[in-house]
Amino acid sequence: MAENISLKEKLDYWYKKTCTPEFTALDPVQFPRSFKKREDIEISAILSATIAWGRRDMILRSAKKMFALMESSPYEFVKSGGYKKLKKSGIAADGKRTGNIHRTFFESDLFYFCRGLEYCYAKYGRLENLFASAPCVWDGFFLFRKEMAKANKSKYSAHIANAGSSIKENGSACKKLNLALRWLVRKDAVDSGLWKKIKPQSLYIPLDVHVARTARKLGLLKRKSNDKRAVIELTEKLREFCPEDPVKYDFALFSMR
Repeated sequence: MAENISLKEKLDYWYKKTCTPEFTALDPVQFPRSFKKREDIEISAILSATIAWGRRDMILRSAKKMFALMESSPYEFVKSGGYKKLKKSGIAADGKRTGNIHRTFFESDLFYFCRGLEYCYAKYGRLENLFASAPCVWDGFFLFRKEMAKANKSKYSAHIANAGSSIKENGSACKKLNLALRWLVRKDAVDSGLWKKIKPQSLYIPLDVHVARTARKLGLLKRKSNDKRAVIELTEKLREFCPEDPVKYDFALFSMR
């Protein structure tokens, strides 16, 4: 690649290089892409993104374990109450918590998500309707967290970040929920484009440590904290390169070394 190309050309190059069908074999996006039923795709996207931290090989292994527990039918598992068979959090004889799925995510956490999702489907009909009912993505995250807690005796899960109640209020970067929405809203060789009520231009970058580091190195991000304001700052910069689909550059920032 030529040294004197523009930053946009560099980002576009890495997007095209990375966003290929082959990418899915090494990424948790393979799980929502493996289902045909709408509800299965939605639930698997939310859950796969929720455990998407750490080494990717471990994430893939853990996700396979999680969907095996759900009998490879996430929506039916939620709707039928199959999740009630999951282990409650406990301490084994060796002092370790039982029912581990992925790092700090346990069967008791999966139970929480399933009970919350059951409530959300009953109330909104489609999970897309919940997120699309909010004025912006951040409000959708805030509403989702609130509804999930409402279904679980007002208990908030550490695995659903607090986005803040409006775009102006600072909060978590919400990397996992931003990633799930990328999978569900965008449409290309990797992302499904299942949801139509939310447009790609309204999405925000799923900000992790590597993406943030690369963005700062390229001069795209000045804020030092990896929080909501950093996500907004970086996404606004990426909108200058592609207003209609700024989050496609997640592939570039993720892959560039």
